[in-house]
Amino acid sequence: MSLLQQITQSLRALDYDFAAQEKPLPGLIERYLLLIEKWNKIHNLTAIRNLQDMLYQHVMDSLAVLPHINGPKIIDVGSGAGLPGIPIALARPDWQVLLVESNQKKASFLQQVKIELALQNVEVMGQRVEDICLDKKVDTIVTRAFSELGEFVDLTRQLAAEDDVNFRWVAMKANCSDTELKQIHTPFCIEKSVSLVVPRLNAARQLIIVKKQ
Repeated sequence: MSLLQQITQSLRALDYDFAAQEKPLPGLIERYLLLIEKWNKIHNLTAIRNLQDMLYQHVMDSLAVLPHINGPKIIDVGSGAGLPGIPIALARPDWQVLLVESNQKKASFLQQVKIELALQNVEVMGQRVEDICLDKKVDTIVTRAFSELGEFVDLTRQLAAEDDVNFRWVAMKANCSDTELKQIHTPFCIEKSVSLVVPRLNAARQLIIVKKQ
């Protein structure tokens, strides 16, 4: 089975409505994976080298969060190789996705992905998240392996609208300990923990969703 066929099959398994697509999503994902593979040879974007493993452990893992996040304005903190922000932007061209990555080589890669895939809904900021100030409302701040929960919320709290009851922090975790969960305290609280099912990935995945009380 070709990589493109594997992508198509995996998208069906996610059981998500990708109706917002203007261009075929499987082809965009394939091009994205090939860009990671190309840049990985020089810049070490990810420890995973095999394209199929990247598909399931990175891209499908990222897309599995879609039913649990709110748009249309998303910030991906510590984006690295663009995870989960690029897959989200590919799947939801009607959403605006801001990728925050302080490592300049990785930020350069994200800019190249934006250019080569013509992603009009993506913005890249190559700086530390605590130095960012926005004058626009954000619906969701998401992260994947950026930091522990307490630090994640603390470093990004200035980006949350004070009066927005719909705003959420969403942390992607393999396994979140009780000690880490206890880092969230008033005026914030854990709204829920969601177990994710990722196609062909036999590993624990969960989302920790945090809101302001």
